Amino acid sequence: MTVIVCGGGAAGMIAAGTAAKTADKVILIEKNDALGRKLRITGKGRCNITNACEIEDMIEMYPVNGKFLYSALYTFTNDSIVELLNEYGVETKVERGGRVFPVSDDARDVVSAMRKYALQPNVELVKDEAKDIIIKDGKIWGVKGILRQYNGDRVIVCCGGTSYPQTGSDGSGYKLAKKAGHTLIEPTPSLVPLVAKEKWCADIMGLSLKNVEVTAYNSKNKKLYSGFGEMLFTHFGMSGPLILSLSAHIKKELKNGVKIKIDLKPALSEQQLDTRILRDFSQQKNKHIINALDALMPKKLIPIVIKLSDIEPHKAVCEITREERKRLLDILKGLTLNITDFRPINEAIITSGGVKTSEINSSTMESKLVSGLYFAGEIIDVDGYTGGFNLQAAWSTGYLAGLNAGM
Repeated sequence: MTVIVCGGGAAGMIAAGTAAKTADKVILIEKNDALGRKLRITGKGRCNITNACEIEDMIEMYPVNGKFLYSALYTFTNDSIVELLNEYGVETKVERGGRVFPVSDDARDVVSAMRKYALQPNVELVKDEAKDIIIKDGKIWGVKGILRQYNGDRVIVCCGGTSYPQTGSDGSGYKLAKKAGHTLIEPTPSLVPLVAKEKWCADIMGLSLKNVEVTAYNSKNKKLYSGFGEMLFTHFGMSGPLILSLSAHIKKELKNGVKIKIDLKPALSEQQLDTRILRDFSQQKNKHIINALDALMPKKLIPIVIKLSDIEPHKAVCEITREERKRLLDILKGLTLNITDFRPINEAIITSGGVKTSEINSSTMESKLVSGLYFAGEIIDVDGYTGGFNLQAAWSTGYLAGLNAGM
């Protein structure tokens, strides 16, 4: 039994190492000079390996086709990947929100461990690119590469999506799947920065806000998502963990218009915040309003908030009217931006879309159309929120595909 694995990312490495336990031979085809190129840059180079939450809770963290992952997540759990990495010398730690990282904070340690796991004695690593899957009479015969043909009984396709094409995740796997007769859900960016209509974002680019609440609404003012955490202003709009998670919820509504409200003081009710403002004002009544808000918000944000509140910036605090104070309060509890677009797909952390899940056996990751063809990782139409969930999907589907392809 020979298994061919196309793609040497997270899913590909775990698929190759797992298949090698039972298959006679595994051929791992990777077009980059090194395995795990994308894995090296995940989590800002720290590698958010997985999430420590319960599996039932984890399934809820995949807004697209989460239930498809049920068998995969229970077969190879978040504890399983931690144990595997521990076995290969990588100690882990749990941070805020259940995020699991290597103790070293270095993604290269994770890549090194997975490389060792993947390259079992019966695994041949080949630098080439799979261009076609050879199928005869509805069954797998091998893979045609740029350099040569590789003969095999099973093929696992885990070439990633189209995000971060410089790492090799350039959509080539979609072409393989389509040639094999599979339906593709059009790839769109997910977990991606957002473009805002408001030009003032560029004036405060680089400003990070922590412990804020962000809520998205559609054109009919229906709430689409609300989350708490950290965000970042950019020259085009917004980014950061909170915005990336929010982006996964607004894909269907964006064309009709989406607005976002930022609560800068979510721990305070409107009345509590008004009391706080009055207290601050009483202590600085002779100052200009532009110089009296440092305790309420970051300095870079003050001119924006004052302008949006329609208050003359050099007006004395003691002259601020009740109506002006109410407008200021409304902005602090609901700083509003209009979202016009996603950033390009090559800036997305992951790709939403891919091989249609109804054409894949969720218990084995085998194609329902072609015997001996398996899929794993981001090429499948599943995506999750930030926090280690997308990598866990890659580990779990890769393991399940390798386990069944190697039999």
